[in-house]
Amino acid sequence: MIPKKIKVESGALVILWSGGMENSIKLTNLRYNCPCALCAEQKEKEGNSYIPIYNEKEISIADMKTIGSYALGITWRDGHNTGIYNYELLYTLASDGKN
Repeated sequence: MIPKKIKVESGALVILWSGGMENSIKLTNLRYNCPCALCAEQKEKEGNSYIPIYNEKEISIADMKTIGSYALGITWRDGHNTGIYNYELLYTLASDGKN
């Protein structure tokens, strides 16, 4: 599925998909699942005990941009901007029931 509309609302990324379904991803869940190498390394180092405590800047989106026709690039207010969230990952996160 491809997003038709993406917005930030009430602490969540709300996505309207091409199939007409709308769902959301909590910003804390989105940040926790950042796909960049730095975040993956941190999670690997911490193992199953990795439970980050985010400050407000770490879970606030400063900017979003589409990357080609397959992903969303997010810049968080703390400056972190290396995670490229492909649409498949966003769909999985939106559908996993934690939102």
